[in-house]
Amino acid sequence: MHPARFRSCLVVCCAVLFAAFSQIAAANTLCVTPGGSKLCYAKIQLAVNAASNNDLINVAPGTYKEDVVIGKPLSLIGAGADLSVIDATSLANGILLDGYNNPGLHTVTVAGFTVKNALYEGVLVVNTSGATILNNRIMNNDKEGPVFGSGPACKGQPAYETDESGDCGGAIHLLGAVNAMVAGNFIAGNADGILISDDTAESRGNVIVNNIVTNNPLECGIVLASHPPAGSTPPHYAPHYGVNHNTVAGNISSKNGVTVGGAGAGLFSDGEGPGRVSGNLITRNRLTGNGLPGVALHTHVGPAFGAPADNMDGNAIIGNFIAGNGADTFDTATPGTAGININSGGGGSPVHGTIISQNVIQDEAVDIAVNNPVELDAHFNDLLGGNVGVANVCALDLAACTGSIDATENFWGCTTGPGGSGCTTTSGSNISFTPWLKHRE
Repeated sequence: MHPARFRSCLVVCCAVLFAAFSQIAAANTLCVTPGGSKLCYAKIQLAVNAASNNDLINVAPGTYKEDVVIGKPLSLIGAGADLSVIDATSLANGILLDGYNNPGLHTVTVAGFTVKNALYEGVLVVNTSGATILNNRIMNNDKEGPVFGSGPACKGQPAYETDESGDCGGAIHLLGAVNAMVAGNFIAGNADGILISDDTAESRGNVIVNNIVTNNPLECGIVLASHPPAGSTPPHYAPHYGVNHNTVAGNISSKNGVTVGGAGAGLFSDGEGPGRVSGNLITRNRLTGNGLPGVALHTHVGPAFGAPADNMDGNAIIGNFIAGNGADTFDTATPGTAGININSGGGGSPVHGTIISQNVIQDEAVDIAVNNPVELDAHFNDLLGGNVGVANVCALDLAACTGSIDATENFWGCTTGPGGSGCTTTSGSNISFTPWLKHRE
């Protein structure tokens, strides 16, 4: 390299490194303690307001009666979920990451808190990228309601939440979120557990991993739901932004939705389509004892109603343990309790490219229920319990039975295949199951 060019490159590189180190050096650590001190703030919100981008805020043990709103990149770290408590009694949320009013919000971490008693969500993440919600206890939120059928949102909720009357947003709500990580949280006593929706923008690339979601009585443990865009109007609303390419892995979702009805993991379009929930992965979760099937995929509109079709394509349900869940009802009904329900309702939206593989399903009346006007494939699953392994439920749902189910290469509970002694069987038309596996995978 020419010496002059080398010197120029060296100057530029040094300038870049200096700027990077200066940014790191400029980050400060702030502290919060109950009652405050000469060095620490008395309120979490005061510390957030005083913080600069990328600062760290340490919150000491104690109870903080606040609704904390964050609009800048920073890390908010409690002393541990049993020690640092945000009590949002009579307040909207425990913590709001507000990228709606602070466009471009990114890289916010919230870890080590109990968040309880909010009117709506315990933790609400709106239009934010790269958020991390880690090792928290999110308990007994959604206090304002919910009142089913009361309208698009719970009383007093922001207008940009277009479909929350059933759950007030749940414990943790990712709304228009990109590349968030929600990990290691314990979630109980809310209307529902973790919700990803698209009211304000596409939600994509989020990872929901290793959470315990239990005893949230009204709706689902974990739900990916496509809602009408804020400001759109009927009859069919604007095309939804989409809940796409998210991963739900290694979670325990148990005993949710047992009062009103909720799945262990749900993928839903709300019937005010055209909705989009596509390319998502539900894997290695334990889904037991929920009020609806362990995994429920619903579309509710489509060509049969003269409406645009929902896009629920390319979702994968792989390697989950599913047992002892409830039945689906209404336009997505199953003939008894069900492990997995892939259901187009009466609207006839085709669901393409679903992967159902390597799941262990037991203690259900129907292991895999399907109402889909196109072919659905399910392979390498253990269909146990001696009841119905695969059912085509289109007639039950009053839909035209034009679809088929390729259920070859599954284990049906014994060596002789469907209907053999001790084996599960099939129900309904257009189901292929030969060859089958003679041993558990």
